[in-house]
Parts: sequence; structure tokens; C-alpha cells
Amino acid sequence: MEMAEEIRINAPREKVFAALNDVEILKQSIPGCESLEALSPTEFTATVVSKVGPLKARFTGGVTLIDVIAPESYTMIGEGKGGPAGFAKMRTKVHLSDDGDATLMSYEVKADIGGKLAQLGGVLITKTSQKLAAVFFKNFEALVSEGAETPSNPA
Repeated sequence: MEMAEEIRINAPREKVFAALNDVEILKQSIPGCESLEALSPTEFTATVVSKVGPLKARFTGGVTLIDVIAPESYTMIGEGKGGPAGFAKMRTKVHLSDDGDATLMSYEVKADIGGKLAQLGGVLITKTSQKLAAVFFKNFEALVSEGAETPSNPA
């Protein structure tokens, strides 16, 4: 699966970059996040519950940040395992640029999935991924923008 998007976030680039590395902000932003822990400034572990079509699974895994150029870009490499539901491996490139008082955040995700998840089909996986990304960015922007709403965190 591949996905790319550009989002405008109503906050300065330095604040957005810091928030993308803040465990508490990320935990509140990630849909279904049960736990998120920083092992180092560039390594994180997480447990996330997610529903994809008829499958609901608890994924545990880790993410490592590489090629970090603060406050402009980095690449995330991660892997999650969901027991019988399967696994996901991903590589995401994130780039931030100034847009007046706001920030343009672009990202490109390449993911490989296996197990029962892979049997669901690419269209369902892509639509679910887009929905989860939309919830993440709504929550994330609410936390980093001035005067925004309180985020929601559905499983």
C-alpha cells in the first residue's frame, strides 16, 4: 500500500516538529492508541487497537526515526504485529515547510501487510488507512493549534 498527502496545520513549523516528537501529543492523536513510550529521542514503542473491516486487532510494535533534519524532515521506519490478524511494516517520509504562520506537512507512506489483513484487499486497507490518517491529523492539529477543539480518540 502507498499513500501520500499534504496537510496544512495552523501552527509554526518548529512547534509542529516538536509535537511530532512529543509522546503525549502523539498518544492523544493516534486513533486507538493504548500506549506509547519513547525509548530514546528516535525510538518509540506503541500498542494500538484498530479495526479494519471485520478484523479488530491489538498491534504492538516499534518506530525508529532516521535521517532527522530538525525542524524540517525525517523518515519513520516501523513494524507492528497483530497476532493472528497479521503484521504491517511501513516507511514514512515526513517533510515540513513554512506556509505563512502555518505549516505544510507532506508525507509519503509505503507499507507492506501480511496475514489476515492482507486477505482483506487493498481497497479496504487503503480506505481504512485514509480514515485513520484523517482522525490523526484532526486530533493532532487540535492539540498544536491555538484555540482548537479537544481531540477524539476512537478505537
